[in-house]
Amino acid sequence: MTSVCMYFQLHQPYRLKWFWPDESKGFERYFDVAINSSIFEKVAEKCYLPATNTLLQLIDQNGGDFKFSVSVTGTLLSQCEQWGSEVLECFRDLADSGYVEFLDETNYHSLAGLFDDKEEFIEEVKAHNETITGLLGMKPQVFRNTELLYNNSIAKTVSEMGYKAILTEGVDSLLESRSSNYVYEANNCDIAVLLRNYKLSDDIGYRFSAKWWEEYPLTADKWAKWASFEKGDSINIFMDFETFGEHQWADTGIFDFLRALPSEVLDRDMDFKTPSEVVDDYKPAGKIDVGDFSTISWADMERDTSAWLGNDMQRRCFEEAKLLGSYVKKTRDPELISIWKHLLTSDHYYYMSTKWLGDGDVHSYFSIHTSPYDAAINFMAVMMDFKARVFRKLSEINNL
Repeated sequence: MTSVCMYFQLHQPYRLKWFWPDESKGFERYFDVAINSSIFEKVAEKCYLPATNTLLQLIDQNGGDFKFSVSVTGTLLSQCEQWGSEVLECFRDLADSGYVEFLDETNYHSLAGLFDDKEEFIEEVKAHNETITGLLGMKPQVFRNTELLYNNSIAKTVSEMGYKAILTEGVDSLLESRSSNYVYEANNCDIAVLLRNYKLSDDIGYRFSAKWWEEYPLTADKWAKWASFEKGDSINIFMDFETFGEHQWADTGIFDFLRALPSEVLDRDMDFKTPSEVVDDYKPAGKIDVGDFSTISWADMERDTSAWLGNDMQRRCFEEAKLLGSYVKKTRDPELISIWKHLLTSDHYYYMSTKWLGDGDVHSYFSIHTSPYDAAINFMAVMMDFKARVFRKLSEINNL
């Protein structure tokens, strides 16, 4: 029997305000409370609440045969505590159902995994684990890195932290003639690797409402039929949770699709498993080897790091943030450290992308800036002001 392993990613960043020095202090000097709360409330109404309630109903209707996994960033959970207690309660209901596996990741949805020194990466993963344990009462055993960024060093670090599996993208050049529908093992350690079936995932996540698509309209019956033809042990369907109601609006029929999907899959002699169940039930079919200079991700057509570090603006901003880290931590100031960690969030660098064509459309959809150049200029303005505050703090400490 072939399994369907579904994983949904939930994330909202703390977006930067259009920066001009004023009398504001602390976190709100750099991050736009009004925009962040407004976007959170909109997405909660369109996606988080209706989609979560639909999934809870499906769990009840299918008597435990419908299972899936989710990963919620620490930044989104923080926003739930600030502006959406009802959303947080829905997440708790998912955890309490016994049929949903919560995964760990970097607490700030950050690019820390790309640092040569993995100290910050490890700190953020531990912080996320504590957040999930404290708010939802679960202890994750499976890891997904920000944007499914993966290489051998990341896998080894995650394995040494005690996780049983890690998720990433089923990149064609990595697999060659192999299929993503099997469990694999990391090249330099024994952690299991689950690879995203990007074709069947993107049929839902990106192409569902595309009227130019030759398969439009997509129905649950049609998708389940395609899945039933797949060879392998586990079809790994990974996508943004915001697919349901935000990226694909309710009037596209996406919620009708979701409601019909479990029964269509189960009726075709397939079952649903969580990532932990997949790696427990199926043996690895081979090794996955991704060098540190060949990091993969699930973003854009290239599926590499170019969505965040593909141009000089992005690389300069990332280097500025990375190099400042050791000085920030020397201040031992919780507020400054928190601001710095939020500046590592991948979204800030994504907004600076100058990719065009299909990928450019995706980048512009997520950005609140008028252009990637504005995003980079604004980030650097924030960084220069923040850096001055960090060194002013260090000067005060040294003069005591």
